[in-house]
Amino acid sequence: MVASMERKELERQLRALGNRRRLAILKYLKSNGEAPVGDIADEINLSFKSTSRHLAVLASADVVEKEQRSVKVFYRLASVRSPAAAHIIALL
Repeated sequence: MVASMERKELERQLRALGNRRRLAILKYLKSNGEAPVGDIADEINLSFKSTSRHLAVLASADVVEKEQRSVKVFYRLASVRSPAAAHIIALL
């Protein structure tokens, strides 16, 4: 049962990481620490709405963390990541 849950979690994270836009987001966050959605959207040349959706996928896979500050939401790499996600992020 545990192995099955671990496989599902790994699959969820790999699906989240298997997108060039999301990899670009992670690369940006890796080099900048944290950023609001608008800054990330500008950096990867994507609309605010699409960037928010990609960030939601990454957050649901526990790859990024978010923090609401006033009217802006800031994202950063998750402090605790799976070994697979950590390895992929290290390659960026």
